[in-house]
Amino acid sequence: MPRSCSVDLRERVVGAVEEGATRREAAERFEVSVASAVRWFQAWQKEGSCAPKPRGGSRSVLDDYAEDILALVEAHADWTLVEIVEAMGKRRIPGSRTALCRFFERHGITVKKKPCAPPNRPDRTWSGRGDAGYESRVCLTRPVLSSSMRRQ
Repeated sequence: MPRSCSVDLRERVVGAVEEGATRREAAERFEVSVASAVRWFQAWQKEGSCAPKPRGGSRSVLDDYAEDILALVEAHADWTLVEIVEAMGKRRIPGSRTALCRFFERHGITVKKKPCAPPNRPDRTWSGRGDAGYESRVCLTRPVLSSSMRRQ
């Protein structure tokens, strides 16, 4: 995205218009678009400043409730994202699982990773959707590939 024009250029264009030049003449003189000259002059008349508006930097709604969310996580450290989102809903805190995940990332909170199988087990594992397994992030062993049903 291109950078904003400098405040100095904007003030020179506005100054030229105030001295009696038309917006089109000022735009040609300083090699900017007519639309920019019109917007800068309107901002000067309305706000008294033609400085560029701040760009970028969105802010999450969850940051307003940071203390409540962090207290909830501290009280229930073993909860999954879905359970925390449900508790947030009961407390009327807006947010989704994705927004909460990004919030945790910004605040340096990591989600405990549970291994699908202990390191000493050679079984193949499957982290597919199960009844309670999907929500609680428990990895399930696929029945076809379990140790009790190996191909001979």
